[in-house]
Formats: sequence, structure tokens, C-alpha cells
Amino acid sequence: MIPARDSDPRPAADAAPSRKEGSAAPTEAARPRPSRVARAWDSDFAHNFRHSPVAMASAFVVALLICAAVFAPLVSPHDPFDPGSLDLLNGFSAPMRPNEFTGDVFWLGTDDQGRDVFSTILHGMRISLFVGFAAVLFAMILGVALGLLAGYRGGWTETVIMRVADVQLTFPSILVALLIFGIAKGVTPVEYRDQMAIWVLILAIGLSDWVQFARVVRGATLVEKNKEYVQAARLIGRSPGAIMTRHILPNVLSPVLVIATISLALAIIAEATLSFLGVGAPPTTPSLGTLIRIGQEFLFSGEWWILLFPAFTLLALALSVNLLGDWLRDALNPRLR
Repeated sequence: MIPARDSDPRPAADAAPSRKEGSAAPTEAARPRPSRVARAWDSDFAHNFRHSPVAMASAFVVALLICAAVFAPLVSPHDPFDPGSLDLLNGFSAPMRPNEFTGDVFWLGTDDQGRDVFSTILHGMRISLFVGFAAVLFAMILGVALGLLAGYRGGWTETVIMRVADVQLTFPSILVALLIFGIAKGVTPVEYRDQMAIWVLILAIGLSDWVQFARVVRGATLVEKNKEYVQAARLIGRSPGAIMTRHILPNVLSPVLVIATISLALAIIAEATLSFLGVGAPPTTPSLGTLIRIGQEFLFSGEWWILLFPAFTLLALALSVNLLGDWLRDALNPRLR
């Protein structure tokens, strides 16, 4: 009798072991990459911003004022530039007090024409911010272009541009803006002066602020043009314009952004100064400077709110932008990291 063959002592599971090692844990390549928003949130720049109370408070104030100015037609309770909606009986109404003739209550009071001060501030910020942003953008484009050209070409081109910049630096920027504004307004036809006043103001402030952009970009270009990547671009036959715009320009933009942020506050103050002197925005489209000039005429007669609230708004806007620019300068400085 043939003995029965002993069965395999190993269990079935051991006899055919599973070899799906890859299903145990995902590999590094299989893990999803974080999104751009997540990478930006975890960057050093965002970390510094989140841990700087001054920067966060300044950014909040700037964002609040910009949004209030952009949406002024929707936020303001009255249209201060609509003559049909004005009532002279509401003139010189004190803040949060009912008018003795009409009984209307205004948050920040009214001016001599019965215009709501809160509404005029919101609409006035639109002019001030537009002039400030446009003037800084014009000065940045002009200054960066001349700084790149002076630093890369050198020779008589650099000499002419830098000597013009040195001569302009000997005069206060507000005097240069006054001179340019007067010349530009003089050559403008009389019937178009009020329509072109804002653009003339942008031109005057922009031409008075291009020097600092040009000097910084010229110094950075002198350093960058001797590096290996620029020499390699020359060897492969790239044109000087392509080298300046596609190779050198991206590497000199960090200080330019810092200067632009700080210059925005200076441009807003310059616009307010020119408008306060009566050579800025026309009375039909008053800015914060025009409102301050109107308010100071009634300061000593007891209507303090006409001057105080526009001046406080200008102070808050300029100070917040300046503090934000100071933080941005420190955050982008590699020596402070």
C-alpha cells in the first residue's frame, strides 16, 4: 500500500506571498505637490509679513482706503459733485449733529456748500491715489529705462544721464514739480486746461521723481553686466536690448519695487501740496489737497471738521504706505535675513 504524501506544512498565504510593496506607503514622487498658494504662504516673505504687526496693520489700512476710494460711488452716502443734490441750508453742519434748518445728520459734517465731508473724502482719495499711482508708474518706467541704458552702455550716455540727474537733485522735488507744472500748463490751450490738469500733474510729479529710480538701477546694472550670465548672452549673439530687458532687468527689480512703494507716499503728498497751493487738481475734481486748502479757510471760524478729517485721511494714507515700504525694504534685503 502506497503511503499518502504529506501535505505542505506551509499555509496557503505563505506559499504565495503578496509582493505589493508599493501599496504599503506612497513614495515621494507619488505625493501631490503643494499648490502655488501653499508655497507662497510658506515662503519667507509671507512668514515675515505674518510676524510683523506693523506691516499687517499698514497693509490693512492701505487696502481699506484703496477699496473705499475705488468703490466710492457705492460707499458714499451722497454725491458731492452733483449740484442738484446739494442744499446750501446744510452748509457748515457739525459732525453727528442734526442741521438746525433741515434736520439732516452727516457723519463728518458738511462744508460751506453743504457737501458731505465723508463723501468728498472718498471721492477726493480717488484723485489722489490715481495721481500717485500714475506718477510713480511713469517715474519708474522712465527711471528704470534711463538707469539701464546708463549702466549698460556707459561712456557719454552715462555721463549725460547722470549729470542731468545730479543737477535735478540740487533742487527740491516740489520746486521741480511746480516748474514742470507751470511750463506744461502754459503750453496747454486755455479751453483744455481743466481737462488736462490731472495729466499735467502726473507728468510734473513723475518727472520730478525719476532720478532715484535711475540712480539705483544704474548702480545695480554696473554690477550685473560683468557677471557670467551676461557674458554668455553676449557670446551667443543676444542684442544689447534683449540683454538689458530679459537678463539684467529681472535681477534689478527688487530695489525698484521698494523705491516705488516709498515713492507712492511721496507722490500722494506732492499732489496734496500742489493742490493745496492751488496749482494741482481743478476745483471741479478736488483731491485731498484741495479739500485741505478749502478747510483751512474756515479753520479759525470754528468749522474745524472741514480741515481735520481730510488731513487725517491724508496722514493715515501716507503713513501706512511709508511704513509698508519700510517693511518691504527690510524683507527684501538679504543682509537682514
